[in-house]
This record gives sequence, C-alpha cells and structure tokens, in this order.
Amino acid sequence: MIENTSTLQAIDSSVDHARGPEAAPLLVEYGDYECPYSRQAFREIERVERRLEKGLRFVFRHFPLTELHPHALAAAAAAEAASGQERFWEMHELLFHRQNALEDEDLLRYARDLALDAERFDTDRASEAVFARIRRDIVDGSVYRGPYDAATLVEVLAR
Repeated sequence: MIENTSTLQAIDSSVDHARGPEAAPLLVEYGDYECPYSRQAFREIERVERRLEKGLRFVFRHFPLTELHPHALAAAAAAEAASGQERFWEMHELLFHRQNALEDEDLLRYARDLALDAERFDTDRASEAVFARIRRDIVDGSVYRGPYDAATLVEVLAR
C-alpha cells in the first residue's frame, strides 16, 4: 500500500522508520508483514532504491490487516520492539523474507538471530508504547489499489 504524500501525516524522523537521503524522492509504504502484496511491494521498493540515481527516501508505516492476517499485528510489534534496539530495518527485512513463519517462537528466534536483548524484546513487543506506535500508523493509512512495480514507482517518483 503506497500513499501520495499530499494526504499523509508529516514525516517525523524521530518517530517514522525512514532511510535514504532526505532530499531524495519520498515513498511511504503502509505495510503488513503477513500480506503477500506488501511483500511484493517490499521487493519492488528495493529495486527502486537501486535504480534511482539520487536515491530514495523510504518510510515504512504499519498497516496490519488483522482480519486477513492473524500474525500481522504480532509481526509489527516485533519490528517495533527491534526498533527499540536500533534494529528495525534488519527485522523488517527478516519478517518479509520469512513471511510464512511469523509464529511467536519464530519472532523470538529472529530477535536472537539479530542479537537483540531477548528479555527486553519480549517486554517491548507486548508494551502499550509499541501498540500506540502501530496505532499511530494505522490511523493515518489507507489502501492504494494501483500498480506498484518498480517501473511505475520510478515513474511516479520522477514527477
């Protein structure tokens, strides 16, 4: 799910998960770690990042579709708990690469694989602060139904 920045809550570098040069074209994804379409968008966004000469400012926001994906909220909480230990992007990639393994024991294994403090990870992912952070994204998000292949994204970002 990709949004036009004209309707977005302003990007806040102290809260949002952002990477890439601030002056580069901006792409904001509202994603669900269990959604096959979000996984496809994840792959395409990686291609866009490699293709744009001036780089890409990429922001990821959570939009777990819990009615369709029973593990989406737990996966988002795992990403946020990893963020508390400065490992959001590593967990983000793991969750999309291992999208079919998002049970609790899988998430704990990923935390160990990333050398996170497992006790802190477990506490953080169940905290009100993590769920408030996820709710912040959900409230701002909406569904995009257009194409999100790399070529289309590059074309839109070039405008």
